[in-house]
Amino acid sequence: MVLWWIGNAVLLLVVLPVVIALLNRVLAACERIRAATDTILVGGVELAGQLEPVPAALAQTDKTIGEVAVGATRYAGSVAKLLG
Repeated sequence: MVLWWIGNAVLLLVVLPVVIALLNRVLAACERIRAATDTILVGGVELAGQLEPVPAALAQTDKTIGEVAVGATRYAGSVAKLLG
């Protein structure tokens, strides 16, 4: 019975504070991770807002490339006639 009380005392005085300290460190790390993920989420939402006009810009770029291609083809044909 005495060994039982010694085991209980060791549990309360040594093991339990160590477990609580380790748990506190884990929870502190979880809070830092949560803060970092919140920051990442805010940045991702801002980035998504910045990307909304991209499809329209790509469509304009495709249109411009098509116009330049037509002009370049005409120019190349005229130069080919002059050199040929």
